[in-house]
Amino acid sequence: MSVQNVLNLIKEKNIEWVDFRFTDLLGKSHHLSVPASEVDEDTFVNGVAFDGSSITGFRGIEESDMVMMPDTETAFEDAFTAHPTLILYCNIYTPDGERYERDPRSIAHKAEEYLQTTGVGTAAYFAPESEFFIFDDVRYETSTNRSFFEVDSEEGFWNSARKEEGGNLGFKIGKKGGYFPVAPTDTQQDIRSEMCRLMNEAGLRIERHHHEVATAGQGEINFRFDTLTKTADNLMKYKYIIHNVARQNGKVATFMPKPLFGDNGSGMHVHQSIFNEGNPLFYEKGAYANLSELALYYIGGILHHAPALIAITNPSTNSFKRLVPGYEAPVNLVFSKGNRSAAVRIPIAAVTPKGCRIEFRTPDSTANPYLAFAAMLMAGLDGIKNKIDPRALGYGPLDKNIYELSDAEKGEIRSVPGTLDEAIDALEADYEFLLQGDVFTKDFIDNYIDLKRSEAKAVAIRIHPHEYELYFGC
Repeated sequence: MSVQNVLNLIKEKNIEWVDFRFTDLLGKSHHLSVPASEVDEDTFVNGVAFDGSSITGFRGIEESDMVMMPDTETAFEDAFTAHPTLILYCNIYTPDGERYERDPRSIAHKAEEYLQTTGVGTAAYFAPESEFFIFDDVRYETSTNRSFFEVDSEEGFWNSARKEEGGNLGFKIGKKGGYFPVAPTDTQQDIRSEMCRLMNEAGLRIERHHHEVATAGQGEINFRFDTLTKTADNLMKYKYIIHNVARQNGKVATFMPKPLFGDNGSGMHVHQSIFNEGNPLFYEKGAYANLSELALYYIGGILHHAPALIAITNPSTNSFKRLVPGYEAPVNLVFSKGNRSAAVRIPIAAVTPKGCRIEFRTPDSTANPYLAFAAMLMAGLDGIKNKIDPRALGYGPLDKNIYELSDAEKGEIRSVPGTLDEAIDALEADYEFLLQGDVFTKDFIDNYIDLKRSEAKAVAIRIHPHEYELYFGC
């Protein structure tokens, strides 16, 4: 879409406000609204100034001036504002016109540019399956003398005897019993359908939606794959729409990986493949799972660098409450065409040559999608460049039920890091693959590590309520 097309759209839709947005290191959106009457061609040449020192992980107060440069291809109308508003996603630049090296969206662009310089292919495609919960209520607090959280849902199995709802409390979803039952058990069909309608209007191509495994309103909506940066843009739209539709319905949505103890968490399985001028490069008919050698090397790069990669794809302390055995958690660093506890799964049902892809199941939606997709691509390309064969390194294929293996057999399988600190340690020891083509920089990695270590420490030093149950009577 050209600048003129955006300006025409503003007139045709009687847009009153233009909302300029960018994403910080943590994956959170920020915005600044400008009257539509003040937006002209110069806006797209000169950008929109803002204070970068107020954004976590960006710049110090002594160098705070930054510029948002809108991408005209991202324009879509906001479905939630009372005044007609057009949203534009932006890249971040310094005042001297240089692309800001800590801007996640610019890093995603650089990863796509690097792919083309390698000669491997012309486009990388991504499709995330981002799971979420829709709760009726959430409460939490952490202070000097008090710490708790509580969430509630009309679907939760713990509410089968709740007096406040009156009688007839059947059809609650049992623990791990939520994998797509029909109504009245699934109470959120219409909410998810409304989310899908608005996603379609925002430019996402919706493939399906359904209730997920956990009790208490876990859901998933799948949208069509696209190139790396466009898919990250689409995931930001996806989360924005889900959060706001839930709010309009008096509910609250969360992408937190493990909001409930003892039931399935929410992951973000990421499907990915590489094409060259429209030709799929991951397919080889008759090979294992119809995977080409290039695809196997890509898997090798993902699994070899996984401990470091997980610091970016699973960047929260809560991520590691999900990455434990027993809940379909992809904790095993192997690949398989059928095993959902494998870190990399190869979809084989109803797959065409163009649909041949690998699925990295470990990530979750606390990840910044621009950084996560870029880091996955860089790991995969490093595998291709260095011909990292996952079969030779003991990463599979493993098509057995891992939970039924003997202790000796399990001992031969590498696992994901057990904590955010362990993942950060791995990233600190293995980041060179991210620096290729100047996609990520050493400054970015150092800044990111410092930011995540401070998060891990903030959780580690706080008193956990369960410690009272374990130790108060000592």
